[in-house]
Amino acid sequence: MERQRYDVVIVGGGAAGLSGALALARARRSVLVIDAGEPRNAPASHVHNYLGRESTPPGELLAIGRNEAAGYGAEIVSGRVASAERLPGAEDAGFRVVTEDGRSVEARRLLVTTGLVDELPPVPGLAERWGREVLHCPYCHGHEVADRPIGVLATGPLAVHQALMWRQWSDDVTLFLHTGPEPSAEESEELAARDVAVVDGEVVGLEVADDRFTGVRLASGRVVPREALVVQARFTARSAVLESLGLKPVAQEMAGTVVGTYIPSDPTGATEVPGVWVAGNVTRLTEQVVGAAAAGLMAAGALNGDLITEDTRLAVAARRA
Repeated sequence: MERQRYDVVIVGGGAAGLSGALALARARRSVLVIDAGEPRNAPASHVHNYLGRESTPPGELLAIGRNEAAGYGAEIVSGRVASAERLPGAEDAGFRVVTEDGRSVEARRLLVTTGLVDELPPVPGLAERWGREVLHCPYCHGHEVADRPIGVLATGPLAVHQALMWRQWSDDVTLFLHTGPEPSAEESEELAARDVAVVDGEVVGLEVADDRFTGVRLASGRVVPREALVVQARFTARSAVLESLGLKPVAQEMAGTVVGTYIPSDPTGATEVPGVWVAGNVTRLTEQVVGAAAAGLMAAGALNGDLITEDTRLAVAARRA
């Protein structure tokens, strides 16, 4: 870290954080990005639906973003932030950010873009295939498994919705009821109408051959051949730094089912703590990479406007002194 105090410290160097850093550096703000190097999409081979960067490998996209932000003067360092606190004194005193290795730095404003953790169902083998053949988002991976045999692992009431959605990409979809609820009469009719097969029984493991997922193994011993398996991960916000500032994650519901936690913010990313903004998956669980980048830009613009207001107020006070 080249200085002791920055206009903005950004915690997290993914698409949202780097987009915010780029905009703020172009606005001639001193910016420090502290990145733990744990991008959510690291297991994926490519980023999709990012206009102008379609099918770019995630690591390559981050390298491009770092170079662009650094080219305008943003400083990017590796590290894990342990906590943040407001400095004593007036509200504009700013914040102190402390890393796990004991380094500390001050900031006038904070932008936290720490993302989320995908918590997978406790089935052996899922984690090892996550982002490869074990999937959750059809818009991220659907095209890549189109027309192939797809399984949907039911762990809650949204499984039928998932199965019907993935039917758009393949006419060979099987819903494994596993630990999920029995479909209602209406849902069963919908599944039958769309030729989605339904298999009873608990899934106890995955079949893999030559480093490729080949099927689902049931408790009965039956193996159902599949080439992709859809799961419902729980989306848990990486909120520890924000919690150290007094912000608390809240439950995110979808169709009456809790699917994860997030940190509330207004449309610009401003939180209930003055001077603290959030962007990306830490506050919007379903945001894709391009949306996270847009949110980082939105937060940066609002944050810079807030700093301009403060700069003007301080200049007026100095002029009157």
